[in-house]
Amino acid sequence: MSQLDYSINYQPLFTALQTMDVQALIDQVKEPWYNQTLIQVGDVWVRLGVMQGEFHWHKHDEQDEFFFVLDGLFRIELQDAETVELGPRQAFTVPARMLHRPVVPVRSAVLMIEKAGVIATGD
Repeated sequence: MSQLDYSINYQPLFTALQTMDVQALIDQVKEPWYNQTLIQVGDVWVRLGVMQGEFHWHKHDEQDEFFFVLDGLFRIELQDAETVELGPRQAFTVPARMLHRPVVPVRSAVLMIEKAGVIATGD
């Protein structure tokens, strides 16, 4: 999968005091790799990923990246460390500067928390 195949949307869909129907959003996704900022909370973004396939190797120089699997199977390959495999309701944080690559064998939905302004494809 090429970076051109990623649908990455940085503009938040919601603001405070709005109900977010995350399942309805998940159900609408047709793209193989969809990444959408749901809302900004303070200086962080809460993002939704609906994905299947392999992302490219990348890192974030200044920030950690938090993943929380809603459904599916989500693997994170890590440089010089064992691959992490997450199922529903499991979470993991990749520390700043660690080269990593999500590999998602089945369509999965994942919440991510990242510092506002992050470039999802890496620094």
